Parts: sequence; C-alpha cells; structure tokens
Amino acid sequence: MSSRSCLRLRAPAHAVLLLCASLSAAAQTLEPSPSPRAELPRVEVRATPQGGATLRRDQIAAPVQTASDADLQRSGALSLGDFLQSLGSVHLNEMQGNPLQPDVSYRGFTASPLLGTPQGLSLYVDGVRQNQPFGDTVSWDLIPRSAVAGMTLMPGSNPLFGLNTLGGALAVTTKTGRSHPGTAVQAEVGSHGRRGLEIEHGGSNAEGWDWFGTGRSWREDGWRDHSASCIGQVFGRVGWRDGRTRISASVAHAESRLNGNGLQESRLMASDWSSVYTWPDETRNRATGATLQVEHDLSPALTLGATAYLRGQRTRTLNGDVNEGSLDQSVYTLSAADKAALTAAGIAYPSTTITAASTPFPYLRCIAQALQGDEPGEKCNGLLNHGSTDQDSAGLTLQASGRQGAHRYVVGLGWDGARAAYGQSTQLGYLNADRSVTGVDAWADGVSGGDVDGVPLDNRVSLVSRTRTTSVFASDTWSLRPDLHLTLSGRYNRTHVVNSDRINPGAGADSLDGDHRYARFNPALGLAWSVTPSLGAYAGLSESSRTPTAIELGCANPDRPCRLPNAMAGDPPLSQVVTRTAEIGLRGRLDERTEWQAGVFRADNRDDILFVADDQAGYGYFRNIERTRRQGLELGAAHRTGPWRLSANYTWLDATFQSDETLGGSANSSSTPGGGLEGTIDVRKGDRLPLIPRQMLKLAVGWQVTPALELELSGVGIGGSLARGNENGQHQADGKYYLGSGRSAGYAVFNLGASWTPTPGLKLFAQVANLADRRYSTAAQLGATAFTASGAFQARPYGGSAAAGYPLQSSTFYAPGAPRSLTVGLRWEMDPV
Repeated sequence: MSSRSCLRLRAPAHAVLLLCASLSAAAQTLEPSPSPRAELPRVEVRATPQGGATLRRDQIAAPVQTASDADLQRSGALSLGDFLQSLGSVHLNEMQGNPLQPDVSYRGFTASPLLGTPQGLSLYVDGVRQNQPFGDTVSWDLIPRSAVAGMTLMPGSNPLFGLNTLGGALAVTTKTGRSHPGTAVQAEVGSHGRRGLEIEHGGSNAEGWDWFGTGRSWREDGWRDHSASCIGQVFGRVGWRDGRTRISASVAHAESRLNGNGLQESRLMASDWSSVYTWPDETRNRATGATLQVEHDLSPALTLGATAYLRGQRTRTLNGDVNEGSLDQSVYTLSAADKAALTAAGIAYPSTTITAASTPFPYLRCIAQALQGDEPGEKCNGLLNHGSTDQDSAGLTLQASGRQGAHRYVVGLGWDGARAAYGQSTQLGYLNADRSVTGVDAWADGVSGGDVDGVPLDNRVSLVSRTRTTSVFASDTWSLRPDLHLTLSGRYNRTHVVNSDRINPGAGADSLDGDHRYARFNPALGLAWSVTPSLGAYAGLSESSRTPTAIELGCANPDRPCRLPNAMAGDPPLSQVVTRTAEIGLRGRLDERTEWQAGVFRADNRDDILFVADDQAGYGYFRNIERTRRQGLELGAAHRTGPWRLSANYTWLDATFQSDETLGGSANSSSTPGGGLEGTIDVRKGDRLPLIPRQMLKLAVGWQVTPALELELSGVGIGGSLARGNENGQHQADGKYYLGSGRSAGYAVFNLGASWTPTPGLKLFAQVANLADRRYSTAAQLGATAFTASGAFQARPYGGSAAAGYPLQSSTFYAPGAPRSLTVGLRWEMDPV
C-alpha cells in the first residue's frame, strides 16, 4: 500500500482534530437514549503480569487488546509472534528471513530475537518474563503455541510490567485442565515441505486437581534456498485448588534449528526471489523452564500470591558472511612465502598475481596464509562466525492484591537474577560459487587452543555477565464514582550488571570487564470515564525504563567497533532508556453488534540505545541517542451481523529522531567522506526512524456460510519505510556506485482461511497465505555489496582504486516476503471422559 493513496497527517494536532471531529458526531448520536444492550463489553484484564488482580477493560486508561486461543487457532499463525501481526498497530520485520524469527514491532517499539536490535517490548508467560537477560531479546520459536490460552497486549510505558516496557507489554496465559479439558490432535501439511503435529490433553477431578499437557513438532524445507527449519515444543502443567488456595506448577521445554538467511541484495533478489546472500545462517535454540505459582485468599477482599521460576537457554549460531576487508583487495600478489606454502600443500598456481576474476584462485592466498600460520586477514573473502550464548535465570515475585472500599490495589516486590556466558569466534574462509562459505584452519584473532567452561579461547569474545534486578511496585485503582476510575501506579527498579572478560580480564582498553548499577522509580497515572453506558473515554500518562544489557555495555566503545551478533569491544557506560507515554482516546458501542475505538498517543524516549552500524555486515557500536519520538493515531471497529464478522484497524505512526545525531552510514550516498567501508551521515531532528512504516491497515471479513463451514478473508496493508543506514533519508541511487532506493515500498497482502466441521469434534481447515502471490519486502538495509548482478564475487572498486577515492559499490538489501503458500490440516477434539 503506497502512502500516497492513504490519508497523510503531518502532526499530532491533525490527529487530535480528526479524532474530535469524527467522534464527537458519534457521541451525539449515542447520547439521546442509549440502549441497555449497547453497553461497553466488560472484559476483565490482568493488571499485572502475575495476575491476582483484574480490572474491567473500561476501567483501564489504555486501548488494551485481547485474544484467545480460538483466535490463534483460526489465524493459522505459525507462532505467537506471527499471530501478533493481526492486532492493531503491530507489524513484522522479517530481518532474519525465517517465519519463526520475526521482529515484532508495536507502535514503533520492537521485540526481536536478533542481538543489536533496539528492544522496547516486554513479554510474559504466566507471569514470567521471557525477554532474555543478555540482550532483552525474545525467541518466539520457544513459546509453545499449542499451550496458549489467551493474551493481553497492554500499550504504553506501563511500569507495573517492569523493565523494557517502553512501548507495551504482552502478557500470555497458558491452558489448564479446567479451562481446556479433553484431548485434541492436530496435523497439518503445506507448501515448501511444511508438516506439523500437535497433541494436547487436559482434565480435572473432584479432589481439586487439574492437569494439562501438550506437544508440538513442526518442520519445513523453507521457501528460500538453504532455509530448512524445525521446532519441538512440550508443555505440562498441574494444579490444585480448594476454597481459598490455588497452586500451579508448569514445565516447558523447546528446541529449534532455524535457518534464517537474512537480507538479500536487490539485484540478486530480483533475479531469484528465493535466493540467499551467503550461507549457512543457522541458529539452534534449546530452552527449559519451570514455574510455580501460589495464590491464597486471606479473605474475600485480600489475596496473596507468589510466582517463582527457573529458566535455562542455550543458543548456538553459525553464520557465513563476506569478509569486508577483502572487498577492496582487487589484486593479490603472491610472496615467496605464499608460493612455498602453496607448493608444500600441492596447490598449483598459474601466476604470481591473482585477481578476483580468476576464480578459484583468489582463495589460494587465503589457504596459503592459513597453512603457514600467518594472519590471513583481508586475504580470505569469507568468514564463518561461530556464536554461543548460555543463559540461566531465576526469579521470585511476591504480591498482595485486594479491595478496600472504592480502591482496588496491588503491592508487591520482585527479584530476578541471571548468568549469561557469551562466546564468539570468527573463522576465516572462502566463498564458493554458490555463495556458501568454507572455513579454513585460521581465525581472525590468530589465537587457538584451550577453553573455559567449554567456550573455546580462540573466540574473540568470551564473556560472563551477571545481572540482578530488585523491584518494588504498587498500584491503586480508585473508583471516584461508579463511572469514573483513577489509577495511580509506580515501580522502583534497581539493577546491577557485572561483566567479566575471560580472555582480557582487567580494566584495560581491550577488556570487557565492567560493573554497572542503575536505579529508577517510574510512575503512571490514568483516568477512565464511562461517559454513557455505550461511550467511554480515557487519558493516561506513564513512564518506564530499560537498563542497558550486558551486550550493549560490552559494545559501547566507538574506538573499538564490534560485529553483532558475534563480537563486542570495550564498554564505556551507557545511560538507561526512559520512555514517557501520553495517550487519550474514546471507545464505545453503537449497538450490541458494533464496537469502535479511537485514540492518539505520544511516546518520547530519552537516551534511546541504538546500534550504530557502518555497513550491512554489522560493524559498529551501541550508543545513546539523545531523544526519539513515536506518536500516532489509532482507529478500530468491529461489527457482527447475522453470519458476518467484520473488523478494521488503522494506525498512523510518526517515528522520528528528536535530536541531531551523527551515525554510521558508509553505504549511504550522502555519507562523509563517502566510499570504502567508512563514512557517517548527519541526522537532523524530525528525520524518520528506519524500519517503521507511517501507516498500517488491517481488515478482516468472516462468513459463517453454514453451521459447519466458515470462511475468513484478511488483509494487511503496510506503508513504506526507510532502510537502516538511510536514517537521514538522503540516499540516492546513481546506478553505478549506489544501487537501490534506500527504502522498502509499501505493500498489501491478503490471506484466506476456511474451516469445515463435518461432525462435532472433527474440523478440517485450510489457509492460503499471500493469496495474490504478491512480491514485497518487510524491511531494508544499506550495505556494501560483494557480488555482481550475476552473483560472482567482486573484490575491486568499480571505476578505479580505493586509494584514488572511488567508492565500493553499495546496494539496498531487502527482507523478502514469503510467496503464496497453502496449508491444510485436520483437528480432532475428543470430549473429556
């Protein structure tokens, strides 16, 4: 969807005027004689991640969105992250190139599995924080889809949801034997070798016990080259309750092997949509977690609760990349030592000079250097980046919730601790004709041998991080009148991060050692007013913060840029990010069949943390950005009539820098000095943040054709966005040195789903994704390109030498969207015995 074809608003004032003009008329229509059947829906929402305290949605000063397991099942989504695309103000950036590893962006704040991405959303499952301690990342592939009972998307900087709740929080609850009794089996097959199997069973007895268990196995060959992936997930939960006490214990385990081949250069993608830039790009995850929850009613008005958890995750990555240092090495001259090493290895060479065009001879020098033990450095045109991250965390939250007259309150305290061991190594290698990377027995730092706790010492980085966070929080919702509710809340967080460098311990410039402490109190204020039984209004101010993570603190030195997600350098201190959000809105019902909502918001970030990268492969460092802003307008409506269900959500989002900054941007045509692998761009106040579209539109139409047959057509329209590296918006393609527009175009994708229930308990379903087989991209990034349009390696500056000032060729890299795919399956549900 092109931004030119949609309403374009330039400032928040226009959004407010549009809101007031369009909704005051609606309010006047509603006021004369509101029907009792047109009252606002009284959906209860958890006020904190741990539960124990619930509020009606009309008492909350924010446009909360909820979804059930039925919604997740109907959507055909592969994962929880994939499903969130259907909610208002959410879009996905598929930077990793794998459907189970999306970057989920809500109101311009992101929850991503990729280290180096600015994180701004928190995720909880049964009260346990899922953001990983090392980088606040979220692994969507590890959350068991078949165990999800429901979810709440809480907008804004709600301090009750803890650190990293800058733009919002997602709270997920899992199924129990009471909520989901019986047995169900689901099997599916689809395009690109997709196949999956899910089994679940739940039940309860008269003695107060209940139990639930589920398992899922899923794999696919992938629609892109070399992109086969698989996951396995199991979840079990047992509970007991009597009249006053509720106890629940759950265990979850998940393993995945994902090939996400990332972005592709524009010319290579145009010639082969399924191609990949370089490979392999594999991530292996394994996680196990246990949660214990206890609630006890001291009285009908007072409940005590506790949540304790243990969690461990192991991640291993292998990424084949281009060695950027080889891009300006157009001619290799073999030394006597090179010739001797080649001769000793039995490798024949035709001449003393080797050019990039004389494939496979550019690799001979790399091999020769590796054989003689010298530092190959720039002479190898490929790299294999090996990464390992082991994270163990534990925590305890104690909470009291209750009612006292007109007050509903929550008070609590929490402690979270984590240990993370991170290691990386860069193995030199060479690029093959199919753009795979073959490693040689040589490493970028020239160190080999030995290990510490199983992490090889030939890693450029071997870091242990310990993080401790203590929190105290409280909230009070005061019903000033039956139709007017004031909420005051706040949370104090104190975090201690200790980094220990196991290769270069000490306080020197090369050491990652660091000891960092952060403390802050974040408040929130909200007012919700039921103007009439069918019209409500709300206004809120909230503040939350995020402390720098271990990986950000370990890569914050501009004099020692690092490569992510595979390396770090020294650690000057970073300030914690603070976000303040203000929002106002209206919500109502026209009748018992039609709901609507509209609101505006503004979220201001101070000391935002951004990974400042110079090129597509990711060298750079973390630094604080003085100010950024995300503001917008949200409109939504839903209608039911007879067999029809209709819904629509529109978001206008303005995400900008609010301070002048200098960022890395060597691949940007406007960079200074320009060319080569270095260069900076000047960003001015008001320039747009990259990867965030200005407009989003979600439409869905459901039709109950017969009692047994249901159809649903849904559409997602996303506006264009700037590429990373084009933060100043001034990149211009010249067709010679700089290729691509520096932005991703808007797009619209439609999906069609169908389900048929021939007999109670048996359902057949089908899902067609990208119905029109539209070619689109979800994100873009600027970077130096190592290949010609035909895919051949090019190790030379176009038009002349680098020394003469001729730049390397740069291009726009895109995250291609998946083509049309079909998934069919059946689900058999058996009633409990």
